[in-house]
Amino acid sequence: MDTITLTNPIDMHIHLRQDSLLQAVLPYSASCFSAVLAMPNLNPPLLNTQSVLAYKEKIMMECDFEKAYNIILPHINNQNPQANLLNIQQHFVPIMSLYVHDNLTLAEIQKAKTSGIKILKLYPKGATTNAENGMSEVLTPNFLTLLEEAQRLGMILSIHGESNGFSMDREREFLFIFEELAKSFPTLKIIIEHLSDRHSIEMVHKYPNLFGTITLHHLLLTLDDVIGGKLNPFMFCKPVVKTPKDREAILEVALSGDSKFSFGSDSAPHTIEAKMNGAAGIFNAPILLQALCSLFDKHKKIENLQDFVSCNALQIYDISLPFVKHVILQKKPFVFGRQISTQVGDIEVFMGNEILDYCIADIRTEVA
Repeated sequence: MDTITLTNPIDMHIHLRQDSLLQAVLPYSASCFSAVLAMPNLNPPLLNTQSVLAYKEKIMMECDFEKAYNIILPHINNQNPQANLLNIQQHFVPIMSLYVHDNLTLAEIQKAKTSGIKILKLYPKGATTNAENGMSEVLTPNFLTLLEEAQRLGMILSIHGESNGFSMDREREFLFIFEELAKSFPTLKIIIEHLSDRHSIEMVHKYPNLFGTITLHHLLLTLDDVIGGKLNPFMFCKPVVKTPKDREAILEVALSGDSKFSFGSDSAPHTIEAKMNGAAGIFNAPILLQALCSLFDKHKKIENLQDFVSCNALQIYDISLPFVKHVILQKKPFVFGRQISTQVGDIEVFMGNEILDYCIADIRTEVA
């Protein structure tokens, strides 16, 4: 297939960061995706409705037409895209989430929902970047009471599901908590974020209210890519990439377009210096759609990419958009480049130096 059009691509798990990093990385997502789910584990984390809404306002303030145009245009094959290509403020929606913590109250959950925030993001304490304020324990009477209200309000619980055990077993060990929550709150949608273990797929299929997000790097990598040769810190993420069996199972479910799984990049920018010092996270925002098209086309499943990168998320999260964004990709070799520069240091781009089979040819928008 020489061209493919993706309509309203959605990234249901992304780290947009703050300040100058937000300014540097946002254009890559805001231009090519119609909506993204912005993670709340900032420094400080978004522990209340007021801070979430303030962050959303900052994101929209950084949706600068001219700046984004200058950043994105060199990476679009068509040098004369339509005039409204990057009218980002009108054609981009940041979906917000509230950071779940031990002191979260019923009133705060109600306030969040009233303010248009319907996603609660749970991190076990210390599980990943800026998770020090996460939950000490999940199955406590107080938190279960909060989830009863979240279920009544029609909210969604997204979880970074890892225990504090051995790194390769953490996600599998956490599955009993997903199972307990799924049984206790049968109408509460619960998301296993960035699933990395094949056993998580089985759990998602077991309960109608369990769903999953899948990253690009968990579709491609195994632990050998991190430690199989020389140690490669740029492939280190949490949850860690695992065995070939896990990768193949995750790839199979993504390629099938299974309606219970949606795309979430978990794009997490860290400077090269921070990565060399052990920071967990992979920055992939600049190459996501090009790489996904290349991967699905390689496996002759390009017809399922629209479901994986858009339709499934629209249904799972009940997303309604006031516009339509079409991203047209052309089968033509594309190399983004090894890194981007920011005010705080250079950031390595996942697959940045690899030759991808597809490039973005145009982006078109219209009223829904």
